[in-house]
Amino acid sequence: MATGPDHLDDDEALRWDGDESSRPVLPPGWKAKGRGADAVGAPDDPDATTGVSHALDAADEAEADAPPMGNATLIGLGVLGGVYALYVVGWIIGGLRLQGTSQSLLADAMFQGSRWLAVLAPIIWFATVFALTRARATWLRFAWLAAGAVLLVPWPFIMTGMVGR
Repeated sequence: MATGPDHLDDDEALRWDGDESSRPVLPPGWKAKGRGADAVGAPDDPDATTGVSHALDAADEAEADAPPMGNATLIGLGVLGGVYALYVVGWIIGGLRLQGTSQSLLADAMFQGSRWLAVLAPIIWFATVFALTRARATWLRFAWLAAGAVLLVPWPFIMTGMVGR
């Protein structure tokens, strides 16, 4: 095998220039698992010489404290997200069916504003619950999402039916 300035070592592409340290370091809150985990140093390890050290802000700390989502949680969030998406469609269709009932200019302007608030309400509820329960228990997130699924039912769509009045 030829060595010299024109030929690079096979492992050279896997290293940064000057990266001859003994062990990489994980950020605070992380733990190495699997094969080669013993070669990764903890952040408080005095033998660890490299790694990125940065201060965690409040959002990063809350995210680090939150347990990872499992498969059931992701599927449940997907189902509830689909329900909320159907609610948005239901509010759009139900609001369009009720549009002709207002006759004055003021009533029409008020109707348009309230219709779009009703259309956006499921999206706002889902995003708010998801953001505010990031570091909380999973059951609490699902309780708030279930409460929103009960409160935000698109009544104009349900009462007028799918075909018409």
